[in-house]
Amino acid sequence: MTRQAAAYRDRRVPLAGDAALVHPPIGGQGLNIGVHDAVNLGWKLAQVVKRTSPEKLLDTYHAERHSVAARVLGNTMARTALRRTDDRTKALGSTVSEFLGMDEPRMRLAAEMSGLGIRYDLGEGQSLLGRRIPDLELITANGPVRVFTLLHDARPVFLNLGEPGRFDITRWADRVQLIDAKHVGSWELPAIGAVTAPTAVLVRPDGYVAWVGDQTQEGLADALTTWFGPPTAA
Repeated sequence: MTRQAAAYRDRRVPLAGDAALVHPPIGGQGLNIGVHDAVNLGWKLAQVVKRTSPEKLLDTYHAERHSVAARVLGNTMARTALRRTDDRTKALGSTVSEFLGMDEPRMRLAAEMSGLGIRYDLGEGQSLLGRRIPDLELITANGPVRVFTLLHDARPVFLNLGEPGRFDITRWADRVQLIDAKHVGSWELPAIGAVTAPTAVLVRPDGYVAWVGDQTQEGLADALTTWFGPPTAA
């Protein structure tokens, strides 16, 4: 049996994890969804409570998480169906097993079941946009540091991977960390593999990329305002 709430927020009441859906426990995906829901919602609630961002920021919680959970429900229903013992289902299971012997189908399914293949619809742009940033090792003026370490304070991070001083986020400096860094090596993401290394990325507290830069600041101010509130007065 599967069920999902039609809306993940009704005014002051948000739903997350098992409060928002019911599905078979196959693959342990329910725990993963609950954690993702909490991390997606938590920083948005904090910004609205602090009046850093307007209440409409909370609308993005349903927009992002409802469709992800719907896919998981479909996945668990399919896996439940494959556990049937009739001859037709056994034949289907054998065919699926053959596909999972190939690298690309196996990688895509693993990314979907783990949640690492999620891409939020944040508009058109580079393939990194809306995806979880990989845990790269960066070289900074203070020494090496991993991307996920920078997110431990649950604050947004602006990674400038080009020339220091190229990007100006001064009017959001009270809430967004600016890190000048270098990364040697490729950028690999689950499900899609290697992507083009950007010049800069704006990373939300939940680890998802909100803006990708390539030499220019086009769209950066809009992304900062959308996700982290209006700029401070000049």
